[in-house]
Amino acid sequence: RGMKTLPLRMEKHCANAMQVAEFLEKHPAVDKVYYPGLKSFPQYELAKRQMKLAGAMIAFELKGGVAEGKKLMNNVKLCSLAVSLGDTETLIQHPASMTHSPYSKEEREAGGIRDS
Repeated sequence: RGMKTLPLRMEKHCANAMQVAEFLEKHPAVDKVYYPGLKSFPQYELAKRQMKLAGAMIAFELKGGVAEGKKLMNNVKLCSLAVSLGDTETLIQHPASMTHSPYSKEEREAGGIRDS
C-alpha cells in the first residue's frame, strides 16, 4: 500500500463509490443521493471540470427520515458507525446527530445538513 499503487487504488476506490451511488440512486428507500459523479448532482458539470475522479464520499437521504436512518445505521453489516473523513474503513454516520450535533437545527439546515 505505498505511493506506487496509490493511483490504482484511488481509481478503484472511486469506481466502487460510483457503483454504490448509482445503486443508492435507484433504491426505492432512498430519497436523494449527493455524489459529484452522478449527473443528478447539482454541481455535476463543475465537478467534472475540476476533478478527474469524483471521490469516495457519498451522502444520501432516506425516505422515512431519521427513524429509517437510525434503523439503517443500526443494521448495516459492512460499515462501521463512526466519524472520520480519512479512515481506511467503510464508515456510516448521521451528521445531524454526530458531527454537527452542537449546532441548532436552523444552523445545520443553513449549511445543508438535514436531520433526515
